[in-house]
Amino acid sequence: MEPLIAALTALLGPKHVIVDPPDLAGLARDGRGAFGRPLCAVRPATAALVADALRLCGDFSAVAVPRGAGTGLSGGGCADDSGSQVVILTDGLGGAIEIDAANRTATVGAGVRLSALNAAARDHGLFLPIDLGADPSIGGMIATNTGGARLLLHGDMRRHVRAIEVVLNDGEIVQLGSPLWKDNSALDLKQMFIGAGGTTGIVTGATIALTPLPRHQVTAMLALADARSAVDLLLSAESHFGTLLTAFEGMSMAAVQAALDHVPGLASPFPHAQPGYVAMLELSGNAVCDTATLETALAEWCAPFLQEEGPVIDAVVDSGGRHWAVRHAITEGIRSRGSVIACDIAVRRGDIMACRAHLLTEVAARWPDLAVHDFGHIGDGGLHFNLVWPHQLGAAPTGLAEAVRTCVFDIVVRHYGGSFSAEHGVGPRNIDHYRRLVPTSIQTLSTRITDQFSAPNAILEQG
Repeated sequence: MEPLIAALTALLGPKHVIVDPPDLAGLARDGRGAFGRPLCAVRPATAALVADALRLCGDFSAVAVPRGAGTGLSGGGCADDSGSQVVILTDGLGGAIEIDAANRTATVGAGVRLSALNAAARDHGLFLPIDLGADPSIGGMIATNTGGARLLLHGDMRRHVRAIEVVLNDGEIVQLGSPLWKDNSALDLKQMFIGAGGTTGIVTGATIALTPLPRHQVTAMLALADARSAVDLLLSAESHFGTLLTAFEGMSMAAVQAALDHVPGLASPFPHAQPGYVAMLELSGNAVCDTATLETALAEWCAPFLQEEGPVIDAVVDSGGRHWAVRHAITEGIRSRGSVIACDIAVRRGDIMACRAHLLTEVAARWPDLAVHDFGHIGDGGLHFNLVWPHQLGAAPTGLAEAVRTCVFDIVVRHYGGSFSAEHGVGPRNIDHYRRLVPTSIQTLSTRITDQFSAPNAILEQG
């Protein structure tokens, strides 16, 4: 493949073609660790150069893998281990962030990070209300249809994309959608690229809908005697607070403790209680509904549940972000404890605690040495069912991770009609489960659709 590397170097310049093994090793990782071995990586600075690079890959029958910030968790931005695939980095697609405050939209390059977009939007009293522990690129968020902790009210990335610029497999650059909030003048073709992981084309730019920044946010951590009461509390909170409720999270005490142990300075919300499970809800308000009003409303709502024999052992209200600091530290805290087997699953909201209990029983019976550290978005039925093989036990047995994930996914999909890929995309790590668990008719239809976007030689793999 040396001629391909030479052609890409002639096109982009040597600074923008990465071939050194140490640098490539860093690009063969994502948020869950090492995966794959690329031939090279390229960093085009414009959509036109992305198109040219993609055409060259097609000329040499090479697979191209688009990669954003590398924060994904399913291997989608990584090459396979053949050593023949070209990673197309989109982090060079930055440029100015154009905020249209009156239209409540931002037009950005695909390489712009979420933090940069929100920093620019904040000056206009706006933000993109998708809350994540990582700092992904906007293009990557579109490719994976990112959800996050505030999906309960604000929805996923699909709801916020007004328009995209995309490079098709044959190198054609197309603009799909518009900054308009309402437009039914043609098929909404941009939806074919949102959540497609790069299989239909490479997103190089987008116009994103923004939301007014809340002026006040208050959270409550609830120590529950029994995890099964979490859904009833969610339903009560939704009925009581309506659209003031912006998040409802659930965390096992093991997951909370992992965060507290890993991050210096984090304090336990419940120094005098021993909960069986922890729920966290967030209320957001404006000038009419300020912090004091939200705090009072939360305290009044919590009071009946705190009575003797009530489902809530303790409740702590906070407006300083301390609860979110604990929640966002969980992922790194879990990683510090051992080898993580992560399962990104979703079921109907009413089934989430029954499914969780089923999984806990099955894992304990089959793999008693695994420690479950689960947490998730109870408000949308999502659960990060993470299991840890502790460091002190040495290397995890060969094949353990895949056996566990197969067991978990089978229960979720076949017993509860759930999803084995709730918000992180399918990617190479989940492709075998896709082939096992997604109905053949849907796979066939999906292939027919993606084939419409394929050039004779160029191939885009999920990124």
